[in-house]
Amino acid sequence: MLNNTFNVDVLQIEGLKVSPQATIPAFMLLLLIYIFIMVSNIGLVVLIFMERSLHQPMYLLFCNMSINDAFGASCIIPRLLTQVFTLLTKRYISYHQCALQAFCAHFHAGVCHTVLIIMAFDRYVAICRPLRYATIMTTRMVVKLSLSAWGVAFFLILILVFLSTRLSRCRSFVDNPFCDNASLFKLSCENLLINHIYGLSSAMLTMACSLSSVTVTYVRIAMVCLSSRNQTLNSKALQTCATHLAVYIILFLSGNIIIILHRFPHLADERKLASILFHVVPPSMNAVIYGLQIKTIRQKITIIFNKGK
Repeated sequence: MLNNTFNVDVLQIEGLKVSPQATIPAFMLLLLIYIFIMVSNIGLVVLIFMERSLHQPMYLLFCNMSINDAFGASCIIPRLLTQVFTLLTKRYISYHQCALQAFCAHFHAGVCHTVLIIMAFDRYVAICRPLRYATIMTTRMVVKLSLSAWGVAFFLILILVFLSTRLSRCRSFVDNPFCDNASLFKLSCENLLINHIYGLSSAMLTMACSLSSVTVTYVRIAMVCLSSRNQTLNSKALQTCATHLAVYIILFLSGNIIIILHRFPHLADERKLASILFHVVPPSMNAVIYGLQIKTIRQKITIIFNKGK
């Protein structure tokens, strides 16, 4: 849609496209999911910080994932909810808000991968170098790893969004439920080769780094477990690593589905649904997986509920 009628600083956005009959059910479902994401993730962070017994590197690194999940859901879901009952022709967003939402959406995805990388490192040290774990994974190291996870993603996404915002704009319609980087550069009629190269390269680099780190970590852990006859060590390794691996598989599959669907223009509606699910499914499942799978956290939650009763 060419912009011939109003300022290109005000964009029309597609938002959540549902039939009039499904508006209320879609709103209620999305609202309940958002409440669950916020309560479960923030609750897990509060529990870890309040319980001194959980002030360990592994649990403190979990906080990065929960905070990021709450952040990612808050970047997308509230605006979708506010626009559900608005006619498509009256759904507007300023260009600056669109650019900010695009940055936050990609920043959330980038932090997911970088946090899982540092969590893989923590599991490697804990299982493969148990005698040196306390000296390596100090509070200072946990802070450094956390800052590096957020910092690397921040600069990668900052460059990504800057390359799109520098372009002139000749369109004013965002053909997506929410703003992302593709939505930004598709507003321009300029040459987008640099945007495509950097966007694809940064995404592949991030995924390759996370995939290689997780693969190497679990190969080494498997080798240690196979060579060890310590059943307690093997059981603990299986429990904590299964949690980490389940979260990574969910993230990896949901992210790659979007990339694959981008290559099939006729599946645009499926891609839009997948992009929403990326900010809904992993954040709603991660806290549950951690809370129910990790024995220590599960025990603390049980104690709290028993006190309530």
